[in-house]
Amino acid sequence: MTSISIIGSGKMGAAIAEVASRAGADIQILKRSATSTSAARPGFEYGVIGDELTGDLVVFAVPSGAYPSILEHYRDRLGGRVVIDISNPIDFSTYDALTSPPDSSTAAELARALPEGASVVKAFNVNLGDTLTSGTNGTTRTTVLFAGDYADAKTAVASLIEAAGMRAVDVGPLTRARELEAMGFLQIIMAALGKTRYESGFTLLE
Repeated sequence: MTSISIIGSGKMGAAIAEVASRAGADIQILKRSATSTSAARPGFEYGVIGDELTGDLVVFAVPSGAYPSILEHYRDRLGGRVVIDISNPIDFSTYDALTSPPDSSTAAELARALPEGASVVKAFNVNLGDTLTSGTNGTTRTTVLFAGDYADAKTAVASLIEAAGMRAVDVGPLTRARELEAMGFLQIIMAALGKTRYESGFTLLE
């Protein structure tokens, strides 16, 4: 059975917890502190950041700016695990640019910061939370695009997505994370401007 540790208990962390629940995974959710508010439904068990990780898959469900503090706690404990980066590194003060390097991505920078044996997969960043919670996007099942360099890691992520009843599409190596982050940026901006709805988003027709 798949086991997953979700670092962060906001809306996207809650949405991925719902995905993992539908997939029948063992779920650990780590909050910033015991008193932090959570967007997840009742029934999930919570720990706090700093607790030992129990998941083979580890989701960074916090803003990318919080990654350095997460790595202070967990960098040396991530070897041999699949780390899922869901971030869209947007400058929210202007909503006008990505904050990742122009020739890189948050996922690639995270991969460089992790110990040998950790595998980064970019996933879920092109999905708004409501489409993950429901498993549908409009009249179609939700499509999750993902990228990574290691076949075993991508297979594990695809298996989680498909077990939750959604469609998994491999877009290539981790270098494609730059394009995924641009897609996520565009989708969030369009929703913020009222051009699309937060309950919908980009999809691929089957």
